[in-house]
Amino acid sequence: MARRSLPVALTTATIVLAALAGCAPQNQPAPGPPQSACTKAELKTRTPGTLTIATDDPAYAPWFSDNLPANGKGFESAVAYEVAQQLGFARIDVQWVRVRFDAAIAPGPKEFDFDINQFSITEERKQAVDFTSPYYLVRQAVVAGKGSTIAGKTKLADLRGAKLGAQVGTTSYQAITDVIEPTVKPQVYNSNDDAKKALQNGQLDGIVVDLPTAFYITSAEIEDATVVGQLPQVGVPETFGLLLDKDSPLTGCVNGAVDALRANGTLADLEKTWLSEVTGVADLT
Repeated sequence: MARRSLPVALTTATIVLAALAGCAPQNQPAPGPPQSACTKAELKTRTPGTLTIATDDPAYAPWFSDNLPANGKGFESAVAYEVAQQLGFARIDVQWVRVRFDAAIAPGPKEFDFDINQFSITEERKQAVDFTSPYYLVRQAVVAGKGSTIAGKTKLADLRGAKLGAQVGTTSYQAITDVIEPTVKPQVYNSNDDAKKALQNGQLDGIVVDLPTAFYITSAEIEDATVVGQLPQVGVPETFGLLLDKDSPLTGCVNGAVDALRANGTLADLEKTWLSEVTGVADLT
């Protein structure tokens, strides 16, 4: 898939993301240790000298490429390796593991040092896990299949009678129930792949995913699918953060690495490289 820059949208998103990281306590972990303590030799990782990073299986574009997190391609794979480098880990020191989305956000010990898988930062989830400050500002969007009754609609009211679906445990599903408030019970799926199959088979009028994923689905995966529009933000803007075990000794250092990547412009550069253009998508009102 061709990668296109995000000149206007990216500038706005970067400013908002920086403001959220600096001013919004609900997204900001407690101050961590000095960076002098955040080195490969000092960090208490699951395996000494190795940084274990998790994501789901399959790992979807544009966040990853070819379902191969270790290849460094895709926005989240690239972010993960930049965080590792900030902490003193070379690529050879990174070990990837696969953990289901719903298992990662559940309470209990983790099989990883941190997980990167489009985890939206929410107060509810923070009761069970730790998050870093945001590395991406996200909007949710509705994707309609060929011939769908909601294609071309511009009003939320036009979606309320539609059959909609999303992956289990995601803010995409929450956006359906809390923002669209459909009169037909939305369907929940174990993965985005299952939701996309239901859309292709005509079992759904639309699915809800984050906006970059919506662009990838419509441009590279489902022929004649369209992005109906963006859903409005409700409350605090939605952001993605790296996920760690609750009260992990690594949280402060990993958070510091994300903050450094934001401050030096690396996160913005990675957005330009890996995420599709999101300008010009209408808001559903």
